[in-house]
Amino acid sequence: MSKKWNVLVTGGAGYVGSALVPRLLEAGHAVTVLDLYIYGDDHFADLRNSGRLREVRGDIRDPDVVSQALEGCNAVIHLACISNDPSYDLDPGLGRSINYDSFGPLVKAAKRTGVERFIYASSSSVYGIKSTPNVTEDMPLEPLTDYSKYKALCENELAEERQPGFTTVSIRPSTVCGYASRLRLDLTVNILTNHAVNNGKILVFGGAQKRPNIHIDDMVGLYCHLLQCPSELIDGKVFNAGYENFPVVEIAEMVRDVIGSSVQIETVPTDDNRSYHVNSDKMRRELEFEPQLTIADAVQDLVTAFDAGLIHDPMNNPQYFNIKKMQDLGLK
Repeated sequence: MSKKWNVLVTGGAGYVGSALVPRLLEAGHAVTVLDLYIYGDDHFADLRNSGRLREVRGDIRDPDVVSQALEGCNAVIHLACISNDPSYDLDPGLGRSINYDSFGPLVKAAKRTGVERFIYASSSSVYGIKSTPNVTEDMPLEPLTDYSKYKALCENELAEERQPGFTTVSIRPSTVCGYASRLRLDLTVNILTNHAVNNGKILVFGGAQKRPNIHIDDMVGLYCHLLQCPSELIDGKVFNAGYENFPVVEIAEMVRDVIGSSVQIETVPTDDNRSYHVNSDKMRRELEFEPQLTIADAVQDLVTAFDAGLIHDPMNNPQYFNIKKMQDLGLK
């Protein structure tokens, strides 16, 4: 029989969180969301009568808010962060304070409160640029940016806090794709789909660079799966989380295959030639977790959402673009 947890999801009203929280509730867990709700607070409107959802609106840098959010929780899935290099670079001090400075205090507070399992969403960007065709978890980390550097440092801090009864695991996700109620249209597959649907044209910068992807429903599935894994299977470990690795130009062609041959693809030169193939065999082998959904599935889900009128002003609305929203808010 599967264990029912009382889970704190930090950043639970973000892109992945908005898909994860309903799945956790559906699986019978109790959920606390800690979030600033800067992208709207209506994602869970139809779940608020479940009796198992608690929402704490606040800043993860505030110890009192963190203490309130942790009350009664015995697991943490830590998603909250300034997520991606451009957003981070807007205000590096802000990025560090949210992504790194608040991390150690959160982990220590979780231990004091009696949390038994801490799942950390790191990033595959911690590897930097690798020449090897397969990037595995045992390779040295060579983060190129402050965003990825602090992700790596948080992994180290979390591992140091391990102790009997406090299970820790870090996940290095590939780029997530597909539809969620708190949608991001600033991620590779989602960008290309948005432009194909609404401009009839995809602009590909470079094109030969490989980008690892994972469907949002599989990403959510993995977090749910980690709650059911025996502690000895995951404690102190790191897992890549990806499914398909394709050059960007091939991803563009997949988008066109779903939407229609009338979509034009134009390739232009780029200075950003980062290319890497994230290997997720360890996830499949040790966790027995196999992603099920493809890039084409993600594209189709987005097209369905566009057709249903669920996405409003997709080329300009800051709600779908982290960097635009942060510029508008002037968050400090």
